[in-house]
Amino acid sequence: MHPVRRTRLAVVSALACLGMLVSACGLGTAAGPVRSGDLAGPLADVESLDGLEIAVGSKNFSENIILGKIAVTLLASADADVTDLTNIPGSSAARQAHIEGQIDAMWEYTGTGWITYLGHDDPIADEQEQYVAVRDEDLELNGLAWLPPAPMNNTYGFAITQATAQKYGITKLSQMKEVPVAERTFCVESEFANRPDGLPGMLQTYDIPQGEADGVPESNLKTYQTGAVYSATEKGECTFGEVFTTDGRIVALDLTVLEDDREYFPKYNVSLVIDDEMLQAHPQIADLFAPVAERLTDEVLIELNAKVDVEGLEPVDVAYDWLVSEGFIS
Repeated sequence: MHPVRRTRLAVVSALACLGMLVSACGLGTAAGPVRSGDLAGPLADVESLDGLEIAVGSKNFSENIILGKIAVTLLASADADVTDLTNIPGSSAARQAHIEGQIDAMWEYTGTGWITYLGHDDPIADEQEQYVAVRDEDLELNGLAWLPPAPMNNTYGFAITQATAQKYGITKLSQMKEVPVAERTFCVESEFANRPDGLPGMLQTYDIPQGEADGVPESNLKTYQTGAVYSATEKGECTFGEVFTTDGRIVALDLTVLEDDREYFPKYNVSLVIDDEMLQAHPQIADLFAPVAERLTDEVLIELNAKVDVEGLEPVDVAYDWLVSEGFIS
C-alpha cells in the first residue's frame, strides 16, 4: 500500500466503529439502506466484484450524497460487499478519512482536489488539463486514483430571474456592467463576499471592482446563509445571486445562470476517486463507472438535486431510480 496511507489492518477498528455509525468514531455518518439490482445495458458484461469489500464515502451535501449512493448501488449490483459511509460532515473529515483508508472510494471535484487538497493557488482553466494534473499528483502523493471525470461542472456562478434577463437582455457575466449601478446588487454568502478568489476577484475580472462608486458599492452587497441566496434572488432582493451551477433550485425557481465568459471560476468536474491498490486489483471498477460518469451532465445533476432539495425524496431512491431509468441496472 502507498506509504502515505494506513494499512488495512491499521483501520479495522475504525471501520468496525464506522460501520456501527457511532458519531464518536469521528465521521458521524448516517448512511441508511443499500439498494441494488442486476447490472444491465452497457454494464451487463462487467466482471463481478464478488469478494471485494469496499467502503464508500461522501460529503454531507445533497449532490455528493446522491453521487455516493450511485456508487454504493453500482458496486452492490456488481456483487461487492459495500459499506455505505456516505454523508460525512464536512470536506475536511471526508478527505482525511479517504487519505487514511477509512473509506476506499468517494466522488471528488477536480477544483477542490487541485486548490483545497493539493494546495495550489491558481486553478487550471482547461478542464482536461486540471483533471490530469490532479490525477497525477494525488496518485503520487497519496495513492489515490482519479477515474475519468464526468462532464458536469459544479462550480460557482451568478443567476438572475427571467424578469431581469428580459429587462436587461444579459446572458453572461461580462454584461453585468451594463446594469445601472443602483440596480447592480448582489446576494452572496458571507464567506464568498470576502474571499480573494470569490466575489472581489470575480468583480475585478469583469471590470466592476468591489467597493467603488462606479463598480459595486458595499451597500449593493447583501449576505445570506448557505442556500438562502436562491430564494432571495427569486424574490428580487438583489439582481445577481451567487449559486452553485448544478443546484436543483435553479430550475425550481426558474433562475438563469449567466455564462462565465472570462472563465474566472475554477472547474469542478466530478470524478470517482479510489484507492489505487484496490483499483489495480479490481480494474473492472473503472469499466463499471465509465459509462455512468459520461452521463452525469449539469442538466442531470440539476434534476437529481431538485428531487432531493425541492421534492424531498431520499438520495438512495433518487440514485437507484436514475440508474434504472438510464438502463444501468434492472
